[in-house]
Amino acid sequence: MSYAWVIPVVFGISFVMTAVLRRYAISRSLMDVPNARSSHVVATPRGGGVAIALAFFVSLGLLLFTGLISVDLFFALAGGGGTIALIGFMDDHGHIAARWRLLGHFGSAFWVLGWIGGLPPIAVFGVSIDLGWTGYLLAAFYLVWLLNLYNFMDGIDGIASVEAICACLGACLLYWLSGMESLIWAPLLLAACVAGFFYWNFPPARIFMGDAGSGFLGMVLGALSLQAAWISAPMLWAWLILLGVFIVDATFTLLRRMFRGEKVYEAHRSHAYQFASRRFGRHLPVTAAVGLINLFWLLPIALCVTRLDLDGAWGVVLAYTPLIVLAIKFRAGDLETPAVKN
Repeated sequence: MSYAWVIPVVFGISFVMTAVLRRYAISRSLMDVPNARSSHVVATPRGGGVAIALAFFVSLGLLLFTGLISVDLFFALAGGGGTIALIGFMDDHGHIAARWRLLGHFGSAFWVLGWIGGLPPIAVFGVSIDLGWTGYLLAAFYLVWLLNLYNFMDGIDGIASVEAICACLGACLLYWLSGMESLIWAPLLLAACVAGFFYWNFPPARIFMGDAGSGFLGMVLGALSLQAAWISAPMLWAWLILLGVFIVDATFTLLRRMFRGEKVYEAHRSHAYQFASRRFGRHLPVTAAVGLINLFWLLPIALCVTRLDLDGAWGVVLAYTPLIVLAIKFRAGDLETPAVKN
């Protein structure tokens, strides 16, 4: 029996829910008003990422009912992702102190790891390393960093949607070529959920994702990468490669700001993609470039890791090196120039 009909269903749910949330945000004045730290110039409704989360919860229910995902993965994604989406939704409506958000992030990470089984043995330059219980802590930091960097990188129209769609569909291709068809459904339906939202978020965006959506995506993508790594160790490296644009820009920017002694938790607009969007004067060229980098650079390297026995660690080095060069070229982490008022 084919379950392909689920794809347009969850796309439609996400599409319609985003429209509803846009009306809700406008009626409740939940608007992202431009300021000196913004990359946009028009007040725009926020919180549309809730539609992605709700559509994906429907997807998970359908996948569990049809036996296409395990009970463990269902509870890992629904519980961990749902908590992050709820925290983000509450923060979008009213500020939550950073320490409480961080506590919720780590709680969700350990929930996910409890169901998935923690960090599997990883192969580093040909050596298999089993970190045991230490791996739980390392994996928790990985999940928390991934969800936060996804939030940091959701700063211009469409970029977070394009990254999620490319990573998910890229992973589906890797799974199919590697004979891991059973893993395809979760990322495939997540891509469909994001695509339904992306219609409204395409530059110029009519609604923003908000913390509820960006944090949710970071947590779920991280969980999917760990799940795949339990079945095939190279898949963890492949996911890190597919998410390379976000990982490199966010990490490089954070480190430079830390070394300058800045408060890294404060809002800023010093990521490479933000400098690039100001240089080009539009968001679309930068968002499109992210998609092209994913398709023509990162995906082929991930294929080499999973199908041609390229060592995963070397694959990451190869994939990230030009991304670091781009981060330097576009001044990632530099002191910001004053915003120009229109």
